[in-house]
Amino acid sequence: MSDAPSLLMEKDGPIGWIIFNRPEKRNAVGVETWELMPKYVQDLATDDAIRVVIMRGAGDKAFVAGADISQFKDRRRNMADEEEYRRIGARGRVAISCDIRIAADDARFGIPAARLGLGYHWSGMEQLMALVGPSVTKEIFFTARTDWNAQDALRMGLVNQVVPKAELETFTRDYALMIAKNAPLTMRSAKASVKELLRPTAERDLQHLEKLIADCFNSEDYQEGVRAFAEKRRPQFQGR
Repeated sequence: MSDAPSLLMEKDGPIGWIIFNRPEKRNAVGVETWELMPKYVQDLATDDAIRVVIMRGAGDKAFVAGADISQFKDRRRNMADEEEYRRIGARGRVAISCDIRIAADDARFGIPAARLGLGYHWSGMEQLMALVGPSVTKEIFFTARTDWNAQDALRMGLVNQVVPKAELETFTRDYALMIAKNAPLTMRSAKASVKELLRPTAERDLQHLEKLIADCFNSEDYQEGVRAFAEKRRPQFQGR
């Protein structure tokens, strides 16, 4: 058994990488992985140099194969165990919590919960349903298929881009660098707006969104963006 950590973190200019590091188990996620995730996320979130975080799987076989089923007999024996497992697992989410998902053209997807008889928590269902809709969510769970291909995932809205496997890491890094060059305050406002607008109308914090918009217009970055446009050059945003 490898002594290497099950989760790694690297910094690459404006990009932070979180790497699921159990290639011998197709990067299946165990309790120890969830326990490491908050520390890495906090480190990257508080580093002003980091603009984009990418999650990827080690090796060339899988991003994440899902939960480590071999731990279920000891860690998820009953509902009491499940509540503790869920408490730990809630500290970190994987692909469906990301803002953008990029898949290799040979990727396969699935949630085989119905083959195991487990109850899939509604919070994960809610996130999936926000991406693919209720009908497709039911199809994924009812069939328990694990052979959905990359084009299926693209059609569903589960992924944003599909690229040749050999180009996946290069494409993803280049895409992240493109994002990292844009104005951080604008992206923060856009991300918060999408999150709020998915809530029921009566629960939306529109005042918070108005503040984030005002922060953009009152920022040094806005002044830099206007100047750069007039001068026909690339703006250098600082996030303030």
